[in-house]
Amino acid sequence: MTKHGFTLFLFLSSVASTTCRDEQDFCESKSCNERDFEQNHFYTNVKTYGEIPLTLSHKLSDALPLDEVDGPVIRTVKGCVFSECQPTPLKEPLTLAAVSQDVLRNILDLNESVIQNEEFVLCVSGGKRFPGSIPLAHRYGGHQFGNWAGQLGDGRAHLLGEYTNRKGERWELQLKGSGKTPYSRSGDGRAVIRSSVREFLCSEAMHFLGVPTSRALSLVVSEEPVWRDQFYNANVIKERGAVVLRLARSWFRIGSLEILTRTGELDVLQTLLDFIIKEYFKSIAMNDPDKYVVFFSRVVNETAHLIALWMSVGFAHGVCNTDNFSLLSVTIDYGPFGFMESYDPNFVPNTSDDEGRYSIGAQANVGLFNLQKLLVALKPLLTSDQLTQCRQTLREYSQTYHQRFHELFKAKLGFLGNQEKDSYVIAFLLKLMEDTGADFTMTFRQLSEVTLSQLQTGSFPPSMWALSDLLSHEYFRDWVQLYLKRLSRMKSDSDAARQHRMQGVNPRYVLRNWMAESAIRKAEKNDFSEVALLQKTLTEPFVEQEEAERAGYSSKPPSWAQQLRVSCSS
Repeated sequence: MTKHGFTLFLFLSSVASTTCRDEQDFCESKSCNERDFEQNHFYTNVKTYGEIPLTLSHKLSDALPLDEVDGPVIRTVKGCVFSECQPTPLKEPLTLAAVSQDVLRNILDLNESVIQNEEFVLCVSGGKRFPGSIPLAHRYGGHQFGNWAGQLGDGRAHLLGEYTNRKGERWELQLKGSGKTPYSRSGDGRAVIRSSVREFLCSEAMHFLGVPTSRALSLVVSEEPVWRDQFYNANVIKERGAVVLRLARSWFRIGSLEILTRTGELDVLQTLLDFIIKEYFKSIAMNDPDKYVVFFSRVVNETAHLIALWMSVGFAHGVCNTDNFSLLSVTIDYGPFGFMESYDPNFVPNTSDDEGRYSIGAQANVGLFNLQKLLVALKPLLTSDQLTQCRQTLREYSQTYHQRFHELFKAKLGFLGNQEKDSYVIAFLLKLMEDTGADFTMTFRQLSEVTLSQLQTGSFPPSMWALSDLLSHEYFRDWVQLYLKRLSRMKSDSDAARQHRMQGVNPRYVLRNWMAESAIRKAEKNDFSEVALLQKTLTEPFVEQEEAERAGYSSKPPSWAQQLRVSCSS
């Protein structure tokens, strides 16, 4: 049994070769220049003049080659990075279903009163441009489910421009579901309510879990009919269109470079890569002859760290294609994702993934595959010595991932320092969880809430249902003794300190599929109350909340949740 547990751990952890403050406090803590900025920008007379105080710029269109053809005519595109293309407005009436106050105030420097403005709804749904906006669709390719898929690109997304906020942060604003582009292929350029609700909620939830991610400002829904075959079984139904305005420091992904190498556009490849390094990897000197090697090393390391973070919160992306892997190592393109409930290394959130290629336990291996494809894309720009260095970096990916995974799971168990058998204690627990089907999130959370004396006696209250499931395993008490012995070696630690530390890294709430589905069913009837409740809950996932408890968000999932399926259709 113990040998089996250690093998499982290796399977999971190795691979094959600021809170908003009120206005007074906010202003008192700022410099004169920042206060001037706010007076002239943050508190623009939104209601009086009907203007949206958000002006965008476009370094991207200034620095990178654009498509010579304008408009959404679907075609094979060459010799560029972006195509200029206008969003197609959703049919009115429109409903602003959700807004992230954190993004609104702390990223976009906007007062919350702006959401009362009708023009705001038009701007965040594609019906009107923000000042300075030049809408673009990004050209990229990608390996999908292991095979080269050719030209892909933003088939239903429009990059509106960049905003530099009062902190000097540069954010790229993008609409998703905003109509056809040259890259739409056979699609209609739209997104539906169910997928848009999931993307809005999950991108914000991941941020507050501490996982690097794109963000979401708003969710707008309409009465516009959109036809979808959700499970690709010839059952086409009418759904409603929606648009999410999402943000990221950059939307460049591995596929952004792959398409240029595949088509032999090496001059555009070098131009784009130099731009990415200059704008987003500022610590890399542009005159460094090994700048591409340093860039590759950074992406490899940060990708390993990102996937380890996914694993630590039980998140499965669902579609880990190279076109969905950010060069800045943030989580992007939320499709058929899922948070694992019963612990299972073979958990697959995507019903379209028949072979289980993107199961949660395979994500680290998939990350390595994608990085190998990135190196292929970079190869024409590397000398033989530089290529050798990059290959060595790839060989170190496994160790980097394993180390970060180990650190995160030690923290989840409240360990301080390093002990020889820490890996074994983690592996042992994961094996017990797999055998009993114990809930991933709540097992770790309840370990952070239980006292050591309760662990010792195995006397758990009914609310600790995940630990009660573990208690049924014949080896659970053996694991408890190992765990207690490990904790006892931390002489200066207390039980209260351990609980506090663990509760800071083990969430009580994650966006389970059944929770999202419940909110979606209401949203499709124009009831956005549960979207709001989930949004509120998931901004403080580590804090017990009365409303969330009443809604059952930390309880055993309902029986109907087992029947839920999520596909690539959106």
